[in-house]
Amino acid sequence: MSALIAYPKQAAFGRVLPKNKIYEHGGANSRLKDLFVKQVEQVIWQYKLAPETLHLPARLGVPEIQIFSIQLKTPELHADVLRCIDGAIPFPIVFELTFDGRTQVVAAYKRPNEADASRWVLSGYFASDWLPMDSERTAMPVALHLGGLYEQLLHRLIPLSARPQETLAELVARVEQAQAKQRELDKTTARLAKEKQFNRKVEINAELRKLRTELNGLK
Repeated sequence: MSALIAYPKQAAFGRVLPKNKIYEHGGANSRLKDLFVKQVEQVIWQYKLAPETLHLPARLGVPEIQIFSIQLKTPELHADVLRCIDGAIPFPIVFELTFDGRTQVVAAYKRPNEADASRWVLSGYFASDWLPMDSERTAMPVALHLGGLYEQLLHRLIPLSARPQETLAELVARVEQAQAKQRELDKTTARLAKEKQFNRKVEINAELRKLRTELNGLK
């Protein structure tokens, strides 16, 4: 399933989002502004997926979904730039990054804070592979409401499949646990490569087996 979606024409918004507006609403410090200047050519508010544009009802936490296109000056984009934009816009956002004739779709799972609905909680960012910009786009997923549509858009980016009855929040938590376990596994593998003592190598190998079992359990 491609993450590049053919969004409907009636949802097109097509407005350039001035960087100074993002700084203002996203609380950008000088380091962040510097990242924007170095890495971002332009931010375009491409589509507004809302009840009035899609005739789909809103859901708690998903009143609308915004699709932002970011034209990059460099092949890398720091996640803090995306966090700043997400912080400036109080809606779930799906980003389409473009650089050198290729496109990558990126999004975090964004939901209202349970203690304070005016604040949003972000997961880490999930990303598709880089694809040629002229790749064929898939039809927008069929959904009964904007919450369901948002979940389907995110499922195309999340590296693990949902288990039966697993909610999106539970899936995201499992992915984050698996990523943390993978980092632990990588560090332990590096430790093993440097270790000279045989008995310590035996211990580290046992640790590695345990970590691999735990990681497989999460996947």
